[in-house]
Amino acid sequence: MLKELFLSVIISIDIFLAAAACCNSGIRIPLLSAAVIDLISAAVLGISMTFSDIICRALPTELCRTAGEAVLIIIGSATIAKSLFRSLVRRIADRGELLLKLRGSPLMVKLCIDDTAADKDCSKVLSAGEAAALALASSLDSAATGLSCGYGDISPLSASSMTFVCGAAALTLGSMVGRKISSLRHDLSWLGGVLLIVFAFFQA
Repeated sequence: MLKELFLSVIISIDIFLAAAACCNSGIRIPLLSAAVIDLISAAVLGISMTFSDIICRALPTELCRTAGEAVLIIIGSATIAKSLFRSLVRRIADRGELLLKLRGSPLMVKLCIDDTAADKDCSKVLSAGEAAALALASSLDSAATGLSCGYGDISPLSASSMTFVCGAAALTLGSMVGRKISSLRHDLSWLGGVLLIVFAFFQA
C-alpha cells in the first residue's frame, strides 16, 4: 500500500498546482468539474497500469523493470525541465520582455505553459469540458508513469482509488491556498519530477 500511496501523491501534485493556479486567477472550479478532473486522473493511471501489467506478463521481468525505471527517470527529468521553462517564461513575461502569442496555438500547448488557459471562454468558471481538457493535459505524465509501473507489485485498482482520494484532497487544498502558492512566482511542478525519480529507485 505504501507504493500506491506514494504514487498517488506524486500524481496529485499537478492537480494541486492546477487548482492553485485557477484559484489565484479567480477561476472557480464547480463540484462537477472537480469530479471530472479527479475521475479522469484516477482512470488514466488505472488504465495505463493495467495495460502495462498485461504487457509485462509477456516480457521478461528484468527487462520491464529496467525499462520502467528508465522511463520514470526520463519523465521526472522532463517534468523538472518543464517546470524550469515555465518559471523562465513567467519571469520574462513579468519583465515585459516577451509577448506570448498563443491565441492560435492548440489548447494542449497553452496548458503546458499555463493551467489557467483551460478557461477558454474566460468565464472565470471551469466547465466540465474545460476541466476534462485540463485533466487530460495533466494526465499525460500519469499515463506514462502508469505504463512504467507494470513490473512492480502495485495494484492498479488500489493506486487508482488512492489517486481519486488524494486528487480530491489536492483540489480542495489547492483551491484554499492557491493565492499563497501562486504568489511565490515559482513553478513548483519540479517537485513531482523529483519524486518520480525517487520513486524509480524506490521501485528497484
